[in-house]
Amino acid sequence: MHHKINCWQFNNCGREPGGLMAEHDGVCPVATAMKFDGLNGGQKAGRVCWLVKAQSHDHARQMRCFGRSCHTCDFYRRVMFEEADVAIARFSSEMARLGE
Repeated sequence: MHHKINCWQFNNCGREPGGLMAEHDGVCPVATAMKFDGLNGGQKAGRVCWLVKAQSHDHARQMRCFGRSCHTCDFYRRVMFEEADVAIARFSSEMARLGE
């Protein structure tokens, strides 16, 4: 299994706490959204950034990707692909267990 990366790693934006651009551009709300921590195997909202964007217009304006559709985002597509693989593996495992 490969390492699951967060959006700030994928986009190399540097807006995570302590990141190179955090002081200049501010910390992205995705990198501090604890209520999403662990979803899709990410830190904070790092693998569900679209949920923070949808949370409020103020949060969306603070994100670098504001104005861009999540469905056209390469990172969004990557997470959807990776999580589909996880769901298929879980389903296959459960079917094999039930078949025993």
